[in-house]
Amino acid sequence: MKKVFPVIILILAATGAYTYWQKHNKTQDENTGIFKIYGTVDIRDASLAFNEQERIEAVLVEEGMRVTKGQVLAKLRTTKLEAAIRELQAQIAAQQATVAKLETGSRPQEIDQARAEVLAGKTRVDNASRTVTRLKATSRSGATSIQNYDDANAQLKVEQAQLSASQKALDLLIEGPRKEDIAAARHQLEALGASLDQLKIRLDDMTLIAPADGIIQSRILEQGELAGPSKPAFILALCDPKWVRAYIPEPMLGRINLGMTAQIATDTLPGQPLDGWVGFISPVAEFTPRAVATEDLRTQLVYETRIFVKDPKDILRLGTPVTVAINENKTESRTTAPETSGN
Repeated sequence: MKKVFPVIILILAATGAYTYWQKHNKTQDENTGIFKIYGTVDIRDASLAFNEQERIEAVLVEEGMRVTKGQVLAKLRTTKLEAAIRELQAQIAAQQATVAKLETGSRPQEIDQARAEVLAGKTRVDNASRTVTRLKATSRSGATSIQNYDDANAQLKVEQAQLSASQKALDLLIEGPRKEDIAAARHQLEALGASLDQLKIRLDDMTLIAPADGIIQSRILEQGELAGPSKPAFILALCDPKWVRAYIPEPMLGRINLGMTAQIATDTLPGQPLDGWVGFISPVAEFTPRAVATEDLRTQLVYETRIFVKDPKDILRLGTPVTVAINENKTESRTTAPETSGN
């Protein structure tokens, strides 16, 4: 029993010391306007997939590689698509020739030929007319039969009809193609050009490029595998923006506002904090997650907070535990999250 009393005394002393230290720190924080919260680093990642479905021809990056915006990550086979583009280019060339032909109109040689046919038709009509006149006179005297006269008269009508057709053909050649035909040919050429643009866009989609700076977190597909819009080829961890996801209890809610400056410290680089600012405070309370780490006992209801970090040297990593010191007395003009961030 005598041995128990010293232990109890030591426990009470330690508890008293801890309580005093806690109150002293709290008073000091209130005096300096700085309070601490704890959380972990969070970043976004993007699943990168091809827009086209085809076999992968080349994979140009490895897991863990740092890539920049616009860098080529992988390529698909383009043989079939390139052949389709060449075929469409030939169709466009043929249609361009058709449009040029219609816009130019009839050639002088074609008009001269049509005029010659009209002249020949007139000659045949004149000859057939004289034949009819002779046969009409001889048929009355009985020198020729009425059948011969009728045949000659019918032939005259045929020649007259052919002359009329030749004359109309000449008129059409002189007038040239119809405006509607030229417009239709031009529209057909535009449609072929639009189809070619679509094929070129598809050809560009055969190359997968990085949409932003980041690190290749996962390389999912390999050379020779069938890629497609529903099959991510890479997981890209985005380097910017980065933020600390932390939770504050309801009693501390009145001490934090958007735009307050913060210092983010890690165990990896002690004494080298990074600058940041409060960029998001949840309007909805939630129950304390298991991952929350605090100095003392918190209430059950907490509010998610995001402290955005300026990390130009890319020091922080996903899930890194950090300590955030928020200055109540200093606020940045930037009071919201970066444009590239969201909930």
